Order: sequence, then structure tokens, then C-alpha cells
Amino acid sequence: MITALSEALAERGFDTLTPVQEAVTAPELAEADLLVSAQTGSGKTVGFGMAIAPTLMGDAAQFGPAAAPLALVVAPTRELALQVMRELSWLYARTGAVVTSCVGGMDSRQERRVLERGVHIVVGTPGRLCDHINRGALDLSGLRAVVLDEADEMLDLGFREDLEFILSEAPAERRTLLFSATVSPMIAKLSQAYQRDAQRVNTLSKTQQHTDISYQALRVAEIDSENAIFNLLRYHDAQSAIVFANTRASVAHLSARLTNRGIQTVTLSGELSQTERSHALQAMRDGRARVCVATDVAARGIDLPSLELVIHADLPSNGETLLHRSGRTGRAGRKGISALIVPPKIVGKAERLLKWAKLTAEWTTAPSAEDVWRKDEERLLSDPDWDTPLSAEQEEFAAKLLAQYAPEQIAAGYLRLYQARNAPPEDLLPPDAKPAKSKAREFGPSSWLALSIGQNDQAEARWLLPLLCRAGGLERGAIGAIRVQSTETFVEIREDDVAPFFARLGAGAVLEKDITVRALDSAPEFAAQSGGRGDGRRNEVVRHEGPRSDGPRSDGPRSDGPRPKPAFAPSGPKAKPARPPRAEAGSDAKPWQKPDARPKPAYRAEERREKPKYDPDAPRAPARAKPAYKADERREKPSYNPDAPRPAKPAYKAGASDKPRFKSDAPRKDWGEDRGERPAGKPFKGKPAPRPGAKPERAKPAPAPRTDARDTSARFTPPGGAAPARKPRTKGAPGAKPGGKPGFKPAGKGGSTPPRRPKP
Repeated sequence: MITALSEALAERGFDTLTPVQEAVTAPELAEADLLVSAQTGSGKTVGFGMAIAPTLMGDAAQFGPAAAPLALVVAPTRELALQVMRELSWLYARTGAVVTSCVGGMDSRQERRVLERGVHIVVGTPGRLCDHINRGALDLSGLRAVVLDEADEMLDLGFREDLEFILSEAPAERRTLLFSATVSPMIAKLSQAYQRDAQRVNTLSKTQQHTDISYQALRVAEIDSENAIFNLLRYHDAQSAIVFANTRASVAHLSARLTNRGIQTVTLSGELSQTERSHALQAMRDGRARVCVATDVAARGIDLPSLELVIHADLPSNGETLLHRSGRTGRAGRKGISALIVPPKIVGKAERLLKWAKLTAEWTTAPSAEDVWRKDEERLLSDPDWDTPLSAEQEEFAAKLLAQYAPEQIAAGYLRLYQARNAPPEDLLPPDAKPAKSKAREFGPSSWLALSIGQNDQAEARWLLPLLCRAGGLERGAIGAIRVQSTETFVEIREDDVAPFFARLGAGAVLEKDITVRALDSAPEFAAQSGGRGDGRRNEVVRHEGPRSDGPRSDGPRSDGPRPKPAFAPSGPKAKPARPPRAEAGSDAKPWQKPDARPKPAYRAEERREKPKYDPDAPRAPARAKPAYKADERREKPSYNPDAPRPAKPAYKAGASDKPRFKSDAPRKDWGEDRGERPAGKPFKGKPAPRPGAKPERAKPAPAPRTDARDTSARFTPPGGAAPARKPRTKGAPGAKPGGKPGFKPAGKGGSTPPRRPKP
């Protein structure tokens, strides 16, 4: 072994190597490809770190300058990749190796900058590694060793194509180490395709389970699963524990329940970002959190120090996942407990799961509240602080306590303070106990009250019930039926609560505003009346059915259910319509016919024309003879003769209906030329004479002669005087205003418009 690695192991306290570490570092396997199967928590990371060291360094004691990576480690999850990077960093710390990670959820630009500066070992997840290779940031041409950690998990997660792409980009003469818990057909096929004469290394025991992990199957009642988890955490009081659930929703629910009971809890699931995952695991390592509630994303590769307890709140889907979950404890020679919570419905599933995983579990029950209190007393009595020498300040304060209180009072007070540090345990039902069906308790003898408000006042049981409880100081269970009538409402109240009810209301027995209450001597009569709502329906009897398991409920008119059936109240015999008299015997009328109905005439067959029946032997009538063909009666078409002369076309005769084709062809009308003469037949009427007394028509002025715009002699002369003299122009452009900007010409309303160009 390389000296730098031996010193790093000794510094970490590794006195002896685990079986898998000894197997992969054997001298005869120094340059061979390996297919390794080992149980979880057996030190595989340190094992393949030592196995690839001779391949990467050769006989040198230090790494050279960092350039293209020499080794590539591929892990299925981000947490496992980051953990492998930490393990290899301290293992190769004395060799000067540069170890980096490339995982999803982290800044890819920062990773590319690190790769450009040069590294020796790269640890990453398949997706991010493929991305760097495609972008040209990761150069695999100098690889000497490739390690696939948890290869079976990567194939299960769908990374087969990514793995094949990575291995195809690596040099063919590389060394490939493949670590997998089980060698499935897919793993064997991958090994045959990308490994050269791989040597099989198996350190799994086929007959003996992990001796450092104690498996327990806890039978609990159906409703006590969460309480059993809490009692189990309180009973063992583990420094750190992990609770596995199958879904993210279950993780969030369990985490909230445990946090409410005062347990420092963190969560770990796929919906969290990489930063949140890292913070959660770091809180567990630092001791700021005691329990981690996680999905199967934390089932592989996560190494939490001093993890003593693994609880399966939900059973895993297969035995392999059960082994990997349980493998988070009992690592590196430490002892641990793996507990399965088994309600009655899944006892068979738990038995099959343990059988498939080849595990033997102890079937027992969850710790009860008495067991937890007893365990607290044992921990208190065995606490090492009792043997710690007292300081001067502690002796002085102890003397004050003894002078003021008796020793028994001091001990009892300390016990209460010790127990107050943790939430009290939960009382559990027997495992085979079935949830009791809720039953409504007996209402007992009752009395009836009448309220001065009814259906005409829009009274409803759903707001009368809380009003009675609030104003009369009643419980919901003390109120029975509530029946709303047209003008008043009848309420059934338990007999023992009638006197306190009226005492609380006071002298006027006023329930609220104008609503008064009076007691009835006997049960009232409920009669359904007509009208009351204007829609033609009968008034409905609204009643409250009294105490139930979930409290009383109003069964009045609601939009979410059928209306109650009104109480039956006979209103006297109804007058039946008179039946028609029966038909007399011997008459032609039928029983169902009315007496005055006209009888149907008898059927007479002779009046109906019947179709004679077909007789095949009867002689047939002679067929009608077809008339002979007469050719002379038919007008025959003469045959075509091309040499025959064609008939001449008749000459065109213009008719009265013909119209000229063009306007120019039409005859012109003689209107007279410049004389204003009217055509013949239409006399000139002229302008009508003005009415007497009308104003004389104003003569129109003669139009002024048009001037030419090019004539500059014509100038505008305002009416009433000559044109004003022009002001002398100032310096600047033509048309500039004094003191204005050059070239500026003011415009009228509407803004500045360019001058019009004169017509030529």
C-alpha cells in the first residue's frame, strides 16, 4: 500500500481493513477489471480508493501537476457523489491529488472552470458528466481508471444510455471497477461489453445477515402508526435516526408531526434543491437535527455518523430497497436497529418482504408509554453526571437548595425538569384492536320549547342551533330536534338543561332581540300547512336530529341534499268522484264503455273488397296482343348528305325593339345651339313669379376676375385702407423674426407647417 494512504487511514483510526477492502487491494488484482458485490456499509468507497491508487500513481509518492483527469467515479445520486468526493479527499490528502465533483443542482460554470484548471479525480452523476463531455469541458482521453459505484441503482434509475456513452468516450485501455449489490443480467451484460476479463469479487454472505443490524417488526394498531414512531424515537433516544416514507407527501406530514412534538427534524426528498439537501445532511452530521425523514433518495450511499436507528414508516417495494435502507445504520462495525412499522393490514406483505430479503426479524410490539417512562428513569439513574466531581460554585448552590427544600422535593423537581425536556409518550392501543365505531349517546328525557320565530320570519335550524348554544349556555349534545313551523319553532332540549337554560336567559326569556322562549307542557303537534313561500309548495318541517358522533346537524332545507318529508296530518275524507253506472245486463255496451257511448257497428265482410286467393290450377287470362308497327305513322329523320346544298340564311330585319349598340349610334336630339331653346313638345315654364310682400331678391355681385399667382404686382389690400408698410428685414435667414432663431417662421393654429411652393 502507498505510504500516504496508510498514514491517512491511521489518522482516521482504521486499524484493520474490512473484507471488501482486503479483497479489492489484493496484489494479484492490481491491474485487473473488477466486478464487486459487497453489503452496504462495508467500506467500499475507501476500498476502491485504495484499489485504483497504484493505477493512478504507479511508483510515485505524489501526483504530478493537475491536467486532464486520471480517474472517474460515477455515482447514482448527488448525495452519494458528494460523499465519495469527501472520502477520497481525505484519503488522497497527502498525495496532492485534486478531487472535484460534477453533480446536478450545482453551478455548472464553476465546475467547468475547475476542470479547465486541471484535476486528478472527478466524481459525478451520469447526467452532469454527459453534459460536460458534450460541451467539451471534460476530457476523458487521459483516464486510467473508471469506477461505477452502485451500478445496479444507476440502471434502475434509467442511466444505462448515459453510462454507455461515458464508457464509450473513455480510452479502451482503461481499468474499470464495477460495484453492485446484486449482479443482475443487465449488470452482467454491461460488464461483458465494457470490461476486459473482469474478476468476480463477492463478499456477501448467503446464509448470514448483517450481524451489526438488529431487525424488528413492530405490530401496531391501524390508527397508532405515527404514535408508534414517536414512542420508538423516545424509547431509544438515539443520537440520530432516519425515518423512511414512500412519498413526498408522507415525508412532509411525518416531519410536521414530529416537529410539533419537539423533535429536531429535517427532510430529504427529490423535490428539494441540492443546497437544501446538503444543509439537511450537514445538520444531521453537526447534531443540530436528530431525525431525518426521507424518501428512498437517501436509501443508498448516505453515511451519517452515529446513526443508530432506522424506522420504515412505509414498507419498501422490494427486499433490495429494504437492505439498502437498513444499511444506513450498523456501518463500520457500529450497531444499529432497523424497525418496520406493521399495521394489521400489511402483516402478510411484511413477512414476504423479509423472506425475499433473506432476513430474520424479531416480531414484537411498539414501546408503550410505561416503557418509555421506565427507560427515561434508567437513563436518568445511569447518567455519568452523577459521578462528576462538584465545583465550588455547584457545592455552594447545592447547600442553598438543601437549606431551603427537603431532599425529596429537590429530587422530584429535578425529575420533572428532566421529563419536561421531551414530549410525553403516546398511549397505544393493542395491535389487534379495531377502531371503535362512533355511536350517538342516549339523549335521555327531554322537554319541548317554543321560539317566537318561524318560517315566515326566515328561521332556519342551522343558525338557531348556535344561537341556542351561545345565548343559553347549552352544549350541542343537549339539543335534540329543531322543527321550524310557519310562525314558531319547536326545540327539544334535555330535561336536565331546561332550568339552567331559562336561568341564563333571565326574566323575559329573551333569546335574542325579539325572539322569546316559552316552555311547553307536552310534545307539540306538527302539521304541514300550505303556502308560506309563494311557490305552491308545502311548508317543510325542518328538524335537527339531536346529538351524533360528529355533533348535531341541521336537516333543514339545504341545497346539498333532499328535503325532509313533512309530517303526516290527515285533513278529513276527500270527496270521491261519482262512478258511472254499470251497463245493464244483456245490453251491447261493454263494461269499460260509458253509458252514452255509441256502439261500434258490426263488421260486415261483404262490404269489404277482399283479394281472391291465388290458385295455381286456375286458367290464366289470354295475354293482350301487341299492335303491329306502322312505319308510315312515324316521322323518320332523313339521312345526312354532305353534298346537298344548304338553305340560305334569311336577311336581317330590324325591328322596333332593336336598340343601338353604342351611345354614338343613337340619334341626337336637337336642343338648339347656344339659344337655350327647349325641344319641341316641351314648353319653357321659366322661373315662378315672387309672392306679394316678399323681400326683393338680392342681386349677386359680379365675380372678380381671376389673377395669376405669378403676377407679383397684385398685392393683398385690407378693406378700408392701404396695405401697411413692410418692416425692414433683420439679419439672418429670409423670413426670420426679430430675435428669433434663424429659419424660424411662425405658423397659425395647428402647429408649424412648411410653406407651400408656388405653382409654375
